[in-house]
Amino acid sequence: MIDTNYVINLLIDFAVIGILILGIWQFRAPRSARFGNLTAAFALLCAFGLVLSRNGIIDPGIVVISLLVGSAAGYSVARVVNMIQIPSMVAFQHGAGGIAAFLISFVELTRGAHELGLMNKISGILGLAIGSLTFSGSMIAAAKLANKMKQTPQILPAHSYLVLMNLLAILGLGIAALYVPSGTRLYLFLALIALSAAFGIIFSIRIGGADMPVLISFLNATAGLAAAFCGMIIENKLLIACGATVAASGSILTHVMCKAMNRSLFRVFVPISEKKKSAPASSDDIAATDLSGCDPSLDIRQVNPENNFEKAIEIARDAKKVIIIPGYGMALAQAQFEVVSFAKKMIDMGKDVKFAIHPVAGRMPGHMNVLLAEADVDY
Repeated sequence: MIDTNYVINLLIDFAVIGILILGIWQFRAPRSARFGNLTAAFALLCAFGLVLSRNGIIDPGIVVISLLVGSAAGYSVARVVNMIQIPSMVAFQHGAGGIAAFLISFVELTRGAHELGLMNKISGILGLAIGSLTFSGSMIAAAKLANKMKQTPQILPAHSYLVLMNLLAILGLGIAALYVPSGTRLYLFLALIALSAAFGIIFSIRIGGADMPVLISFLNATAGLAAAFCGMIIENKLLIACGATVAASGSILTHVMCKAMNRSLFRVFVPISEKKKSAPASSDDIAATDLSGCDPSLDIRQVNPENNFEKAIEIARDAKKVIIIPGYGMALAQAQFEVVSFAKKMIDMGKDVKFAIHPVAGRMPGHMNVLLAEADVDY
């Protein structure tokens, strides 16, 4: 006999997941991304309501106070953050997702690990480890993006071996935690947390500022994966599906950005330690550059460097089509308004002006889009 309530609940879960996927789908274009945020937020609000209605609230006071404190903290932080600090805040939010999954997994494992099934234990341990490394890695990314740390890659002696040995130690502790007596299991969990946090730090410090968009999208995927494993230990189908959806979308975004950079994910995360200093280009090399098909009058290579500014003004004045390619320099100088002012002046002069944005420009996915939108550039 079919359980009607079960079928209805399952259909409701599918509907919520469908709304979340629709919101993520709307992130594909800057014009629809704002509606994607609202759609995804509505899906999460529905999921929150479903969890409360199905499981009830043991202590409403704690829930209300927690919601008020969290909402006030989030609002106060978002209110004072300017556009140049957005990448750092996004990295911090990924870390918050990781620590939430880690804390829930830790509570479930230590509160009743001896009563959990094997799959629940494995899921909890994975949620614990992935959540911990996501949090620590996100804090490193946030510190680099906020200029609290050097953005250059920090490569330790035998860095790759440290990462590998740390990973093997995490696997060993995770397997041991499945079989040791409950009395000593807590100490293994604490050691697992420490090693996972160390892994996140060692993994993230050698990624440079230019590769931060890839790291941020990767940490987004690991935060979703940690949430999915967290959902498995508490047996919440909605959390499993939502976490897996976020993990999948973050993984796809990571792949797309690596492809746009013409680099493999492995090479981004494991940079070449021996930095070969290339000799500066000689004047002969510069002169040999092929500019066939270009207007010779636009060649500023033979112009005195002191006169390059005047030559650039002359070229801009004579151009019929102008393509502006913004980068991290615009973000660092907070020059988006000046750039847009220049573009408007060029348009007033009757020129065809367009913006070309590289997928990995800036320090997070969509960084340039956000800055130009702040300056009222039409999508």
